[in-house]
Amino acid sequence: MAAPSPTIASKPLILCVEDNEIYLRPRKAVLEQAGYAVLSASTGTEATEILRDAPVCLVLSDHMLRGTTGTFLAKQMKKIKRDVPIILYSGKPPKTMRNVDGFINKDESVPRFLSLIGDFVKRYHE
Repeated sequence: MAAPSPTIASKPLILCVEDNEIYLRPRKAVLEQAGYAVLSASTGTEATEILRDAPVCLVLSDHMLRGTTGTFLAKQMKKIKRDVPIILYSGKPPKTMRNVDGFINKDESVPRFLSLIGDFVKRYHE
């Protein structure tokens, strides 16, 4: 039998890491409308603290963050919770995907974006 799913009020919990509120708000709204609970962080430090304390089932991170990159953040996060998928959401793929479980281009349509997120969440729960 699978372990209980990380949720808040029975919804899968996603951590969005984005240092620009203009991009964070619509992404968070789309995820919440699709039935996910969403926590957000604007720095790598804040994101790792949330990951350490919250039952996150997926991390969706921008790649170009102030003071760090999504791939560096992924490396730090994998030390905390190795099994949580980390997806980069950016306009340009990183040079390396080490410690990253997937990449979603910011130009993806909302239906495709949600389909990809759903696939990663399902894989985490298997």
